[in-house]
Amino acid sequence: MDKKTSYLSGIDKKILRRLLTPNGKVSSTALAKQLGLPSTTVQRRRSRLEEEFLTLSYSLNLERFGWHKVDFLIATESGRTGIVGKSLLKHDEVTYVGKSIGQHTIDLRVETILKDNAEILRMMEIVKAMPGVKDVIWTEIVEIVGRKMSIPSRILDKL
Repeated sequence: MDKKTSYLSGIDKKILRRLLTPNGKVSSTALAKQLGLPSTTVQRRRSRLEEEFLTLSYSLNLERFGWHKVDFLIATESGRTGIVGKSLLKHDEVTYVGKSIGQHTIDLRVETILKDNAEILRMMEIVKAMPGVKDVIWTEIVEIVGRKMSIPSRILDKL
């Protein structure tokens, strides 16, 4: 990335601070009023930020339909982490597989969408039976305690 595309001005950072809050869905017109800037300035800068720096996505509220987002944390062996990960991606229930570092017994984080406890158990058995899997545990967020800005302000200031 060259210097021009990696530069964030003070105005860019003000816009990002508002967009990156948990309730950051705001029109450019409303954002311009909040920041005391011309609408054209906000629209131009927002477009650039969305194109170059922001990842936009929607997420379905699965709880409303009785489904669960369950993460499996997997320890692998014999250098099979990549093979296990690619194999898991073949399952429709799997939405994401990532290699991880940190806890020495966790090599993969696998995000799944499952209907009920029977489905969790079935997926757990599938994972356990895979060659190269040493251990697996699962976790599910059952209540969100709170949300903050996705990037702390002090880090945003350094960008």
